[in-house]
Amino acid sequence: MKLAALQSASLVRRLVILAAGWSLTVLLISAVVLSLLFQQAALRRFDEGLAELIDNLLAGTTVDATGQVLAPALTDLRALRAYSGRYWQVVEPLPDGQWRIIVRSRSLWDAELAAPEDLVARVEAAPGQPVTYETNGPLSQPLRARASRATLPGREAPLIFMAAEDRSPIDRDVRGFITATALAFLLLGAGLVGAVVFQVRFGLRPLFALRREVAAVRRGKAERIAGAYPVELEPLAEELNALVSHNQEVVERQRTHVGNLAHALKTPLSVMLTEARQTPGPLSEVVERQAEVMRLQVDHHLRRARAAARTPGRGERTDVAEVLDELARTLVRIFQDKGVDIDWDCDEDLVFQGERQDLLEIAGNAMENAAQWCQGRVRVRATAQTPERLRLTIDDDGPGLPPERRPEVLRRGARLDESAPGSGLGLSIIDELARAYGGDLHLDAAKLGGLSVIIDLPRAET
Repeated sequence: MKLAALQSASLVRRLVILAAGWSLTVLLISAVVLSLLFQQAALRRFDEGLAELIDNLLAGTTVDATGQVLAPALTDLRALRAYSGRYWQVVEPLPDGQWRIIVRSRSLWDAELAAPEDLVARVEAAPGQPVTYETNGPLSQPLRARASRATLPGREAPLIFMAAEDRSPIDRDVRGFITATALAFLLLGAGLVGAVVFQVRFGLRPLFALRREVAAVRRGKAERIAGAYPVELEPLAEELNALVSHNQEVVERQRTHVGNLAHALKTPLSVMLTEARQTPGPLSEVVERQAEVMRLQVDHHLRRARAAARTPGRGERTDVAEVLDELARTLVRIFQDKGVDIDWDCDEDLVFQGERQDLLEIAGNAMENAAQWCQGRVRVRATAQTPERLRLTIDDDGPGLPPERRPEVLRRGARLDESAPGSGLGLSIIDELARAYGGDLHLDAAKLGGLSVIIDLPRAET
């Protein structure tokens, strides 16, 4: 599941996670290894000190004429100070695996060095080899101890020489080293992650540039991808250019086929209309009415074909204010007997990314519909929603439309009033043209009391 999520993540995230994860893992392993090596080196030096102390014990311990073991004359001050943390003792192993203390350092005072129960057996099993173990001192401090078996001149029975030292200082040194190493590697890890992010972002910069060029082609700001790219991306840029050219050719061919078919139908329809009008009668009225509907359908599909061929990405730009001004003047003259007042407003430098004829079709149908059903007022507002979207809002003070009937009037051929003339294609044409441009249309209640037609369309950058 996690692997699938990583594969679906962005390329930058995948590269950063993989590179940073590998780097941090290597750093963590390195920090652990260094800490262990430091600890081993410190313990090795520590054990060398204990071995030296045992050697001094062996060299300084003597046996008198009666066989009594005499303590060595050591000058180590720590071994002379009570509970100083540095201790030694010489013991005689007993047959039952126990031992008897012969001599011990003054630092032990009245205590003795604790040792594992099997120490005698371990020492005797490896003659001449020291045995190292951990124990606790008289004050419960942690000790690291060493024991070695040896035989002194003048004495047949072997002795065990034991030396121990408080390991707290070395433990503090190890902890300090681990803390310093952790902080150093933490800073190094943060620097490596930052370097990985920079490297990935810098390395993928040509890919980001290619994405921007493709977006520019889609928005109509460029015809082709023209940037210079690394050898790995150059074939992709060429293929994208070939795809854009192929799509344009396909759209043009389809548009031409639809146009040819529509124009081929227009001539017979015109003949039928002419003949029906010249020959009055019930049949001619039916033929004329149906032929007119067919002609409107042909015009409708021609407009759809033109809109499909001129969707965003072809470079058309239309000033919205000029179109609204032209439509308002025309509709005021058309509905002058009704006294329609069309109030329009448009954001400055608002540009529609599409053909002028299509914006005239979209806004004209909506404004004409509002003028037809209003009581006398129509208000049009064109505003910028985002850098890539604009919104046309056409309100009227007419009777409005109940919410349950709003989806109905967007269907092709549906009309608000079946007794009124028309084909019922007005709002359907607006909806289909808006969708062809990647836009949207929806209906709402207007603040003026009537219907509000809201159309979202692509916006061109100024």
